[in-house]
Amino acid sequence: MRAIFPKRDELIAVAETVEHIYAAAWLPDLLRVLDDEPMLVLHRPTGRAFRVTISGVGDNFQLHTLLAVHLIGAAGLPGDPPSAVEAAAATDGEVQPEEVIRGRFNLVDAFGERVWNEGIPADIPLLDGERVLVLDDPEYSMVWGTGRPFPSMVPTMVVEELLQAEAAVWWGSVAAAKG
Repeated sequence: MRAIFPKRDELIAVAETVEHIYAAAWLPDLLRVLDDEPMLVLHRPTGRAFRVTISGVGDNFQLHTLLAVHLIGAAGLPGDPPSAVEAAAATDGEVQPEEVIRGRFNLVDAFGERVWNEGIPADIPLLDGERVLVLDDPEYSMVWGTGRPFPSMVPTMVVEELLQAEAAVWWGSVAAAKG
């Protein structure tokens, strides 16, 4: 339904003006949720690159968890994959599970700036018309307690690994992470 809203940008602008009203504070972020949005995800420790298409991902905490589910689990990146409880919290399970959800990466944009989990995917900057997210090894232990901001919104994520030649082009375009 979000994807077919007419004048979506105008709705976001109006929603942001009523953000001070507690009952409507969630509305701007809901309207900015991306649907069928391609994103390049580069894993710096391995040099691998993926085209990831997301829909219904409400914040970067959820994005972070879903990337760990799909890339450490299914795509075989090194690391400890999220538990079934963590994965369910980010998709369609208990939103606030008893166990904490653990971060597996530092999220960085193509320009070397940190992408904070508290943000939303729509804020990840574009490089040559593409959202680019670089995954670095975590600098410290990160945990959070909520799997997704919108409990009724079930996300999707489709992952396709890029060929080495295409990945090399993107690696040549991204900056090192800034301290």
